Amino acid sequence: MTKRGYVRFFDEFGIADVASVGGKNASLGEMYRSLSDAGVRVPNGFAITADAYRDMLTAADAWQPLADILDGLDPGELRDLARRGRRAREIVYRAGLPDILVREVLRGYQRLRNQYGPEVGLAVRSSATAEDLPTASFAGQQETYLNVRGEEHLLEAVRRCFASLFTDRSIHYRVDQGFDHLKVGLSVGVMKMVRSDLASSGVMFTLDTESGFRDVVFITGAYGLGENLVQGAVDPDEFYVHKPTFEAGHRVVLRRRLGDKAVKMVYLEGETGRTTRNIPTPHADRDRFCLSDDEVLTLTDSACAIERHYRRPMDIEWAKDGIDGQLYIVQSRPETVGSRRTTNTLDNYVLDGRAEILTDGRAVGEKIATGRARRIDTVAQLNEFRPGEVLVADTTTPDWEPVMKTASAIVTNRGGRTCHAAILSRELGIPAVVGTAEATIVIPAGEEVTVSCAEGDTGRIYRGALAFHVEHLTIAELPRPRTQVMVNLADPERAFATAMLPNDGVGLARMEFVIMDSIKAHPLALVHPERITDPGVRARLARLVRGYADGADYFVQRLSEGIGTIAAAFWPKPVVVRMSDFKTNEYAGLLGGQDFEPQEANPMLGFRGASRYAHPAYAEGFALECAAIRRVREKMGLTTVIVMLPFVRRVAEAEAVLARMAELGLARGENGLQIYAMCEIPNNVVLIDRFARLFDGFSIGSNDLAQLTLGVDRDSEIVAFDYDERDPGVREMIRLAVEGCRRNGIHSGLCGQAPSDYPDMAEFLVELGIDSISLDPDTLLTTTRTILEAEQRRGPDCRQSAAADSGEPVRAESRGSS
Repeated sequence: MTKRGYVRFFDEFGIADVASVGGKNASLGEMYRSLSDAGVRVPNGFAITADAYRDMLTAADAWQPLADILDGLDPGELRDLARRGRRAREIVYRAGLPDILVREVLRGYQRLRNQYGPEVGLAVRSSATAEDLPTASFAGQQETYLNVRGEEHLLEAVRRCFASLFTDRSIHYRVDQGFDHLKVGLSVGVMKMVRSDLASSGVMFTLDTESGFRDVVFITGAYGLGENLVQGAVDPDEFYVHKPTFEAGHRVVLRRRLGDKAVKMVYLEGETGRTTRNIPTPHADRDRFCLSDDEVLTLTDSACAIERHYRRPMDIEWAKDGIDGQLYIVQSRPETVGSRRTTNTLDNYVLDGRAEILTDGRAVGEKIATGRARRIDTVAQLNEFRPGEVLVADTTTPDWEPVMKTASAIVTNRGGRTCHAAILSRELGIPAVVGTAEATIVIPAGEEVTVSCAEGDTGRIYRGALAFHVEHLTIAELPRPRTQVMVNLADPERAFATAMLPNDGVGLARMEFVIMDSIKAHPLALVHPERITDPGVRARLARLVRGYADGADYFVQRLSEGIGTIAAAFWPKPVVVRMSDFKTNEYAGLLGGQDFEPQEANPMLGFRGASRYAHPAYAEGFALECAAIRRVREKMGLTTVIVMLPFVRRVAEAEAVLARMAELGLARGENGLQIYAMCEIPNNVVLIDRFARLFDGFSIGSNDLAQLTLGVDRDSEIVAFDYDERDPGVREMIRLAVEGCRRNGIHSGLCGQAPSDYPDMAEFLVELGIDSISLDPDTLLTTTRTILEAEQRRGPDCRQSAAADSGEPVRAESRGSS
């Protein structure tokens, strides 16, 4: 055997050396050699080259036995696959390590001891030459051995890594990818072990994994070794950072979610190799995030540097060392699912009906599937699975992949959005719901179920096979109309996906919906829990604010993160955020709300909107709302947020609220702040010239404006027949409002339901020359086409014509200010 130099340290190779050291090692060497100066910290180590693997098999005359055992393989026959794989692994393991290779490996080990100390633990990781490629990223096919110490244990781990090239899942993977089993080589990486068992570890992506949105870094993490997170054994913490504002100097976490992190994987005391165990995570640790904000931002720095270097979205593993306290990057590979998404076409899955919800969890993907539920508890049961069934399990591992590829959907008890089941389902393009906690208990085996991931961040499993349809939307060639077409949005979890639709920003972001979904509690109940009369409610409030300084901090941070997520998704387009517009009965429905809200006979016309903001009964709550807006605009740097006041009854009321906002740091015009008002009360129209002096724009709320113009309660079934936003009187009010905005040189928009439901209303608004129309996402494309057709009929001078028809002078538009 000719010596070829079987051991190469990380500073001696890079990404061009995949054929020699495999994809995983090539990336580690590339980062260690090229990105250390950029602050990316990679533990040092060395690669045992693929030549060593090949020469080892040549010396042992193992090639022909391997070829014989793999000849005629049918990967669909799982028992036969397992038999052949076991025999192939035995052949490779028994080949042994040549003396020259042993000497080089032990010299490399001594060099790491000299650098890190004689007791350094090692991570010994397989790195195949057909792994972590831009078009084939099914990582985890081969074995990894952690916390290895001592020469004997190191050499044993290397032999087992070589043999793991023929795990059942590796063999199946190569068949799927079209690789020749005997032409794929295996390198072994040996690197300093990061003691994340004493701290935390996780995965991060340089895009949003569900929507493919590229302007964020998405980080997940949990305590202990990373295997739990990958296998879906824990519900991890999640963090988002918005890259454009982060790189502009606004170092702040955009959004976070506290995971349960019920267990953590640690090493057994006094053992080496792969001997680990799961232990319960202390409740104090479960109730706090596994990373500080500064640590999240440090990881973001590394993620952005890695993405810039590779010039593509990346999937990165990180680990925190509990001994030295440092954060390390321990693996990086191209992201191969979200980055392939195209905005030319969109498939929108829509349920046609509803049924009993058996359970829910974190949605992975945006699809819907039906099938017979098949519960699988162990690998031995995989042969019972039939293609097209819904796989229901506690969690999944790479050994299950051959069967998972035939499932219509996957449902697990445990796991987050970066667990094995979630990653594989994205690769396969099938829906998955992870982290349900109870799927294996509540989903009846053998029954038809529907798995829906098309309803936002929450995935649901319905009883029975429900009908659904797919809307194929083509948007590549859709031109932009002169009228701004914006979206109405209340759910931050849908923001990234919605932002990929053609739009001019958000015309209405409803703050109260963010409060209801993300905060769940009345702001005054959070500030004054001592005034809550029900001990049970006080206990629930205490659970909500775990991990935060107090209730006020919880409210401001959660609200700012919800609003900030929407603003970040649409950056740098404008996002109009309406301050809370709950009615008193709706506020009372929030946790703790009954202790702070009056009972009103007619809440629709009661203590709502602007009347609350300067009133002593809600002054503290409004201060929290303003603090959240300030945090979004100033700390997060999302200055595209425009504030809008709802239900402003009188000019004096508007003046009082604006003065109060200025006291709270939201003065109109400062730091580019624009303030709009809803135009939804006849008085707004009648006195529009006076109101216009106070605001930068009006958004017509056609729902309330119609009911107050017609004197009809739109929620009353008895008189609902009289409610019609197309009524001539309502149209006249809208016309007067648009013309009043034009006359005063401020922005005019409409955010009601009418243009989404009635094409003739959209045409009417175009004829008026309104600046913007805000629509619900599901009608955005169809109504945009209607608007384009209306503009074509009116011609390029439609705004001029509308003004001339009304007898008003044509004024300069204020579109640019929005």
